[in-house]
Amino acid sequence: MNDDPRPREVFERPRNFGLLAAAFEGSLVVVAVGAGWLVGQDPMQWMPESAADVAWGAGWGLVATVPPLGLLWVCLKCPARPFRRLVGVVDDLLVPLFRDCRLLELAVISALAGLGEEMLFRGVIQQAVAGWIDGPSGTWVALVVAAILFGLAHQVTFTYAVLAGLIGLYLGGIWLAGEKNLLLPIVTHAMYDFLALVYLVMIRKRTSDGRPPEVPNVRNDNSTE
Repeated sequence: MNDDPRPREVFERPRNFGLLAAAFEGSLVVVAVGAGWLVGQDPMQWMPESAADVAWGAGWGLVATVPPLGLLWVCLKCPARPFRRLVGVVDDLLVPLFRDCRLLELAVISALAGLGEEMLFRGVIQQAVAGWIDGPSGTWVALVVAAILFGLAHQVTFTYAVLAGLIGLYLGGIWLAGEKNLLLPIVTHAMYDFLALVYLVMIRKRTSDGRPPEVPNVRNDNSTE
């Protein structure tokens, strides 16, 4: 009898998941362009054109990956119950989905996620909300609104949504600080997703049966953490 209270598979992994994930993330580019057309905000206008701006956005985008990776490390190491539960959900839901993906698949999925999500949340939503509110306050209201929507779009658990919202706030902030060079948050988002997936799926220490280290008391908590 298996004494492990955590299920080996919470649901069956879809076949060709890597292709499906890449297609979904790529479709967000189309959604962003369509939504931008509806609200009068072309997300492509924030893409750099000169080689210098491309290099600047890509370079600082890589540097800006460090703080989100630090947040990931804190989440994995923090003994607080909401974080333990979050790690348990990641191990039971997200890791199995990506477990059979090759490195190239993870790279493509991450790149498309960075491109599509940043075009939508920063290039369209954040910019549109800022334009709807007069005065300097519009910039900050738009930053918060886009971050909240970004968090809600990643609501695996309440804690996950809050952390995603904080990352959305960070991505929107560096976009503003980088004079709205959209390549900056795109690179940061894509590189963070890629490194996080590689670590969680391919590198993170496993137990003898191939599963992640046990996370205690994560399945008996029925709270909204």
